[in-house]
Amino acid sequence: MNRVRLLVGTRKGGFILQSDSRRQEWQVSQPLFPGWEVFHINASPLNPDRLYASQSSGWFGQVLQRSDDGGQTWQAVGNAFNYMENPGNHLGYEGEALPWKFKRIWQLQPSLTQADEVYAGAEDAALFRSQDSGLTWQELSTLRQVKGELWQPGAGGLCLHTILLDKIHPGRIFVAISAAGAFRSDDGGASWKAINQGLKSPYELPDESVEVGHCVHNLAFHPDHPEVLYMQKHWDVLRSQDAGEHWTEVSGNLPSDFGFPIAVHAHEPQTVYVIPIKSDSEHYPPEGKLRVYRSRTGGNEWQALTDGLPQQDCYVNVLRSALAVDQLDPCGLYFGTSGGQVYASADSGDHWQPIVHDLPPVLSVEVQALP
Repeated sequence: MNRVRLLVGTRKGGFILQSDSRRQEWQVSQPLFPGWEVFHINASPLNPDRLYASQSSGWFGQVLQRSDDGGQTWQAVGNAFNYMENPGNHLGYEGEALPWKFKRIWQLQPSLTQADEVYAGAEDAALFRSQDSGLTWQELSTLRQVKGELWQPGAGGLCLHTILLDKIHPGRIFVAISAAGAFRSDDGGASWKAINQGLKSPYELPDESVEVGHCVHNLAFHPDHPEVLYMQKHWDVLRSQDAGEHWTEVSGNLPSDFGFPIAVHAHEPQTVYVIPIKSDSEHYPPEGKLRVYRSRTGGNEWQALTDGLPQQDCYVNVLRSALAVDQLDPCGLYFGTSGGQVYASADSGDHWQPIVHDLPPVLSVEVQALP
């Protein structure tokens, strides 16, 4: 029988939630790194007991943690990050980095093919790679050469927040940056190109021909169909049929096309999920009703999923990394809120239940299906 493990990062620590394949009753761990912001916790797809966590505070800075026993014990593998220095396990920007200044790691993405390889997305925007399980890091600095002088911080900072690794094309990497756009490498990070054709940002970028500068909130794809990309942007939900070369808006009948997370069903490549919020200044669900929206047609036609979710007086937000899907059948979905709730559905979103109520504000949710 399969087990499910949720890795939850919050404003005040990390948590591990576990259940069996029915996904009805959950055990909640004591907080990991209590009192620290945990931006992201993620697991290696090649070694389910290897976890990485991004731990940070305004006082002590950034620490990367690694566990090799499923989160029971942890080892700090990065603890003094300064963009002007690069000895040992520090993350250092290559070459002339100004005005970039390292602040924190937003996302950790272990490799699909190399057990000791892991990628890290930083604020200020940069992509780093470690090939020794986090002990030493190298910036893939050619990314910043794609008109990096024109990138601007979004409301959350100049952050590289999304990393997608393509198992069909092993050298292909997608990243998203606020506020710069989406980018793709086809050669393992040696070179990059902007993939923002078709994006429209009339208030921020009146010139629709600009190559970079769009505030992309998130990217998602089905791992077996990586050429079909989905994007949640600062206004607009979009789809690309050609690995990001061109984009088409698919917001359709959504009550708002503003939001942060987006995810694809584990077994249905055309089934997509978003969680809209009212606007860029009012970060809560439209009408105070918490609704996950599902499209079974790759966008345009959306269905509100509400069973088990609060439908009045709900004013929480769901951040970009706080929605995840598992690989079980039927597919499970999970999301965390700024109010500290984590909701789960064991039937592709038809029904929901809160599996924990009172965590600190949730920053990220990842899920593992375990034997």
